[in-house]
Amino acid sequence: MNIIDRHKLILSKLNAAGFVNVNDLSDEFNVSLVTIRKDLKLLEEKKLLFRSHGKAIPVNPYITENHVKVKEKINAAEKHRIAKAAAKTLKPHDSIIIASGTSVIEFARRIKPVEGLTVLTASLSTAIILSKNKEIDVMQLGGMVRASSASVVGPIGEKMLAEFTFTKLFLGVDGIDLDYGLTTTNLMEASLNKEMIKASQKIIVLADSSKFNKKGFGRICELNEIDQIVTDSGIDDNTKRRLLEMGVELTIV
Repeated sequence: MNIIDRHKLILSKLNAAGFVNVNDLSDEFNVSLVTIRKDLKLLEEKKLLFRSHGKAIPVNPYITENHVKVKEKINAAEKHRIAKAAAKTLKPHDSIIIASGTSVIEFARRIKPVEGLTVLTASLSTAIILSKNKEIDVMQLGGMVRASSASVVGPIGEKMLAEFTFTKLFLGVDGIDLDYGLTTTNLMEASLNKEMIKASQKIIVLADSSKFNKKGFGRICELNEIDQIVTDSGIDDNTKRRLLEMGVELTIV
C-alpha cells in the first residue's frame, strides 16, 4: 500500500470512529510504528488531524483564548437560539447569576421583564445591557477586570458570592469534555465560576455544539455537578446519550 492510499484510509477511519490508534494502524497496514507516526505527523501538518498520546483525533481539543469581540461572531445564529431558549427558564422572583462570555451576554439581551428578577453578573457588558431595564435589579460583581472578556475575576468577587444564594446560574464555558468536565481558558475565571456554582441552586450551561470535546486551561467542575445544558442541534448522538446518562437535562434548539 502506498503512502497516499494509507493516508486516505487513515482519514476514513478517523472520520468514522472519531479517533485512530497508532498500534492498531501499524498492525492493520503491516507497517512499523515509526511509519504510522510519520504518516500522522504529515497529516497533522496539513491540519487534517491532531496527534495525542499514541492516537490521533479529528481536531485539536485544546482551546486558545480569543477576545470577546472575536468570540461573539462565532456561531452567532446558534447563540441567538440558545439565548432565547434559556430566557424562557426565568421565573418571577428569580435571583440569578450571569457569568461571562458571549453566550450569556446574548442571553442577557433576550431577557424580558420578569417580576422581582435580581441579577448578579461578572460581565460588564451584561450589567450595562440589563441596567437599561428598570424592572430588573442588577448587581455588578467586584474584582479585577479582564480586558479580553470584559468581565471581573479574583478574590473580591469570590468573597461577594459567599454572602448570597441564587436560584439559577447561567454559565458560559470554553470547553465541555465528557470525562474532564467544564473548562475555561483562564484559571482565575475558573475559580470564580466554582464559587458561582456553590452559591446557586440550579446550574444551567449555555454552550453551542462547537464547545463539546474541547478543553480549556482552567477546570470548572465535573458534568455531574450541573443540571442543564442548552445547546444547538450540532451535538452528536453519543454526547447526548452520555450526558443523559449522567443526569444532565438537555435543551436542544
